[in-house]
Amino acid sequence: MVSPLYRNERPGELPDSWYVASARLPAERPSLKGHHQADVCIIGAGFTGLSTGWELAQKGLDVIIVDAHRVGFGASGRNGGQVWSGYNTPQRKLAKTYGADHAKDLWAITQEAKARVRAICDAHVPDARFRPGIAEAATKPAEVAEMHRDAAFLQDSYGYAEITALDRNQIQDIIRTEDYYGGHLDTCAGHIHPLRFVVGLADLAEGAGARIFERTEAHHISDGDPAIVRCPQGQIRARHVILAGNGYLPNLRRAVTAKVLPVNSFIAATEPLGERASEILTRDIAVSDSKFVNSYYRLSEDKRLLFGGRAAYGIGFPKTLHQEMQARIAATFPQIGKVRIDYAWGGTLGVTATRLPAIQRLAPNVVSAGGYSGVGVALSGMAGKILAEAIAGQAGRFDTLANLRVPTYPGGTLFRSPIRHLAMTWFSLRDRLGV
Repeated sequence: MVSPLYRNERPGELPDSWYVASARLPAERPSLKGHHQADVCIIGAGFTGLSTGWELAQKGLDVIIVDAHRVGFGASGRNGGQVWSGYNTPQRKLAKTYGADHAKDLWAITQEAKARVRAICDAHVPDARFRPGIAEAATKPAEVAEMHRDAAFLQDSYGYAEITALDRNQIQDIIRTEDYYGGHLDTCAGHIHPLRFVVGLADLAEGAGARIFERTEAHHISDGDPAIVRCPQGQIRARHVILAGNGYLPNLRRAVTAKVLPVNSFIAATEPLGERASEILTRDIAVSDSKFVNSYYRLSEDKRLLFGGRAAYGIGFPKTLHQEMQARIAATFPQIGKVRIDYAWGGTLGVTATRLPAIQRLAPNVVSAGGYSGVGVALSGMAGKILAEAIAGQAGRFDTLANLRVPTYPGGTLFRSPIRHLAMTWFSLRDRLGV
């Protein structure tokens, strides 16, 4: 089986994305060579790994972060940039499943996660440009009432006044498409430039004393105290190990790969639209619709439409991605005509069967976090902070997340990809038929 690290990627080569074109990237860091020791070894230099490293380095621990490619190479540097308020499961459902107290604790974690992203942008990474507002849009009339009940639950149960229910006319005043029947607008959620943000996190981690090695794949972990992380040209002996590779994590631990499924998602950036941008969105917000194979989008600072969606469900990236994304944009916003696509790129995220994050203790000194299921911009960094708390001896919030029920996928690692392909194809057909 081809490793998710390389099946669509060349080592260390960032995608040809608008994010890369509009970010200032540092020189490549060296690979790890020889034998090293550290308090903590973190595998993966994305939102989770860098957040954990920054938090632990500030506590005075010696931290090494390794990445098979480069900082922000994976989903952290390619995603839609949407900073959500919760999980990829309605809070109302979480309260019913886990009880009011556990659900309240889960909600508090996501609120801190969101505030943390905004605070980091304001204080340290202003060019990541946090902008408030995410609309969730219903593509079927029957979904509107459910979305309104979800909004009312947050208002009534948590006093969350920042979410507003929208009817068909109200949502079309903001989003200029006939596809939506209503939804809600969350003005405390928002969107950022994710690659600039993750580059800023790396600067913060290094500034606190963490060491980052790029093009350094961890290919084996020997349990023990210390654990030994083996890489192609060296190894790290560490008191603690953190797996933070999410959808790009190779099969270092079956307990992780059995629960976190790699799924490809894609984004296109149009030509700058100028005044035509107001024919798509009348406010500078992000949008995600309710289709299982959903579309998500926002406008860039130079008025491009950044339009994302899961355009393919196999393990490979489609060769006709520009054309496929151009067609999806035209179908959603026919009024702007056939716009030029300047960039189109793919990436791999981690999805769980329940769409809840998989936070696990794999050994006394080995933990993992992933499976954010499309809402990881805020949640993944917060998971990093919580992993750091657990390593420092404060496991309360770690347990809050670890106690979420996240089953393994049926069929094991051998059959889960074919099962995923069949399931995603079926749901895509349902979306197209409107059922």
